[in-house]
Formats: sequence, C-alpha cells, structure tokens
Amino acid sequence: MSDLRLPGDPPGGRRAAAVWGIGVAVYFMAITYRTSLGVAGLDAAERFHINASALSTFSILQVLVYAGMQIPVGLMVDRLGTKKVLALGVVLFTTGQLGFALSHSYGFALASRALLGCGDAMTFISVLRLGSRWFPARRGPLIAQVAALFGMAGNLISTLVIAQALHGIGWTPTFAGSAIGGVVVLVLVVAFLKDHPEGHEPVPSTHSGAGFVRRQIAAAWREPGTRLGMWVHFTTQFPAMVFLLLWGLPFLVEAEGLSRASAGELLTLVVLSNMAVGLVYGQVIARHHAARAPLALGTVAATALLWGAVLAWPGDHAPMWLLIALCAVLGACGPASMIGFDFARPANPPERLGTASGIVNMGGFTASMTTLLAIGVLLDATGNNYRIAFASVFVLQALGITQVLRLRGRAHRRERERVVASRVEAVHVPA
Repeated sequence: MSDLRLPGDPPGGRRAAAVWGIGVAVYFMAITYRTSLGVAGLDAAERFHINASALSTFSILQVLVYAGMQIPVGLMVDRLGTKKVLALGVVLFTTGQLGFALSHSYGFALASRALLGCGDAMTFISVLRLGSRWFPARRGPLIAQVAALFGMAGNLISTLVIAQALHGIGWTPTFAGSAIGGVVVLVLVVAFLKDHPEGHEPVPSTHSGAGFVRRQIAAAWREPGTRLGMWVHFTTQFPAMVFLLLWGLPFLVEAEGLSRASAGELLTLVVLSNMAVGLVYGQVIARHHAARAPLALGTVAATALLWGAVLAWPGDHAPMWLLIALCAVLGACGPASMIGFDFARPANPPERLGTASGIVNMGGFTASMTTLLAIGVLLDATGNNYRIAFASVFVLQALGITQVLRLRGRAHRRERERVVASRVEAVHVPA
C-alpha cells in the first residue's frame, strides 16, 4: 500500500504509534474492568445473595451508563480534546473497580459498576479521535480495528488472569489488585499523551452553549451514514457483548453442563477469535470499502445461524464442536461492530466526529443493555430456561437488520455525492 498522504493528513510514524499506544493502553484497562464481572457472575450472585434479574442489573446499569454517556462524551472530546477526557475516564473507572473490590452490599456494588461504566464510556471514542489526529485518514479502518483488538486483550486478561485469581486469592484482593493497572495508565496519560502532532492543531471552536450542542447532535444525526453506522453497531455487537459481559459463563456451566475451566476456555476462544477476525476485517475494509456492508450482514447471519443451532439442538446439551463454532463466530461480532464507525467517519467533518462516534457507539450498548435485561427477566420467569431466554437475541437482530437494509442505499448515495463533490473541488483548486 502506498505511503502517500492526502494534503493535511497527519504524519503517522513511530511517534504517532507511541502516543496512540498510550490511549490504547487506557482502553485495554477499561475493557479488563468492564468484562471482569463476566468471569465473576456466579461469585457475585453468591457474595451479594441475589437472583438472575438482580445479577443482570450489574451489567445493565453499567451498560446503561455507558450508552447514556456516549453523546456527552463525544461532545466533550470534540471540545476538550482527548487527553483531558481520557484522564477523567481513568480516574472514574479505576475508582469504580476499587469500589467494587471493597463492596459488601448490593447497593454499593451497583454504584461502583455505574461509576466504572461512566469512566469506560470515555475511552473508546477518545481512542478513535486520537487515531484520526495522529494517522493518515486512509489508515482509519485498520487503526480502529487494531485498537479494538488490543482492547479485547483486556478481555483475555479477565478470562485468564482475573478468573484464576478470583478462585485463588479471593474477591477483594483480585479486584483491588487489578485497580493498580488504572493508576499506571493514568500516569502515562498525564505525562506523555498529546492530543495531536505539532502543526496539525484543530481549528479552535468559537461555539458553545446548549444551542450549539443541539445543532452538533442534529447535524450528525441527519447524516444517513451516522444512522447506518449506529444500526450496524446495534445489530452486530450485542450477542458477543452479552455473552462475555455476563451470561456466557452461567449459560455454559448451568445450561450446557460444562466445568468452569471448560467454560473459561470457550470464553477465551471468543476473545482470540475477535482479535484474529479484527485484523482480517481491518485489512479487507482498508482495501475494499464496498466490503463493509457484506461483512456486517454476513456476521449477523452467521451469528444467528450458530446461536439458533445451539438453542434448538435436541437433547440436554449441545455438542462441544457446536459450542466451539458458536464461540468462534461470536468473536466476529466485535470487529463487525467497528464497521459502524467506518460508515459514520466519512459522513461527518473532523470537528463533529466525536459526536457522530458517540451516536454510533450507543447502538450496540443499547442492544446489549436490552438483551441483558431480557435474559435475566426470562430466566427468572421460566425457571432458568436458557433456551427461551437466549432466544431474545433474534428479536433485536431482526430489528437491526431491518434498519440497516432501509438506510444502506441512502447512505451509499450520500457518500458517492460527497466523493464526487470533493473531486470537483480538487479539479477547480488553482495550482
């Protein structure tokens, strides 16, 4: 691939990779904390003496706060810059993790997860903005997928390290010890992170107030590419998120009869598959922009097929080969959700990208929150019938696919118009 840059593009290079790497380290820690409950769900139910609905409330509240913060965080990133928002995010999610470690009551633990979700919400949009400020635009899809890949490595820490520590040294030492990582990345952010390279400062904004905020959100929402990106994110992300965030381990242990060790290995497979597929999707989309929608729709179809096969399998338990296939396909959900940002990115100018990214990021987490709640309620209502509870996934997939197909043509036409306009403008620029 050529190293030629468009006029005004950031330089990239080693310094860009180093600065961006600090942002990715923050995202890595946020994912580690976010998914740590996924390997501790059964322990949390025992520690706080709660049922399935109350257990799901942990993740629902965390995701609710995350989703609700996306547009405010996007606006904050656009106005304050990456460094300030990331530093605040680290303080919040580290405090939340430490609070969760020290919790002995259900209410205090809920408040801690809400605080964690608030800090977590500030990380990914900031990392996307950091990548767009430090790397050429043509590298955007690959940079986003690589950021997500390193984030999933945090999930790997949860399934491998935290799960083992939890059963070795106990609840409080495990979660309190993990909070040390947040302190380390905070020092790196404060000492070394920069919002942009020298000579590539953004145009300072002279706008403020509620009116500007409303106009910023409305302008981003009017773009079909933003709405398409949100629905792609909505439809693709949530099956794996629900599985990793809370319900995967209980489903594999209680419904499929696996040991905790075997269930942990399958959760690890989801993470490893995510990392591998993310590299492939990033390379494909960077070279073939038209592959975005087919990859997203294909991932949804494969997920629905494998999920349905596991739930409909006759007998008490699905065979191990089918569970392995399901977990491998669930690993593609995260990379497919990143495609949503690739629809929103070219549809919005740089000064509105944080807001547009926040709208997109709301999609998958809204779907995840809805499904987490539905599964918990249905489990309690049906006496822990996981087949009925997990079938709620298909309802949201059907809704999302309908919206993606409705908006796809409109967004593509708008994108083509923008490309043609930019070419005409380039032709008429005097030499």
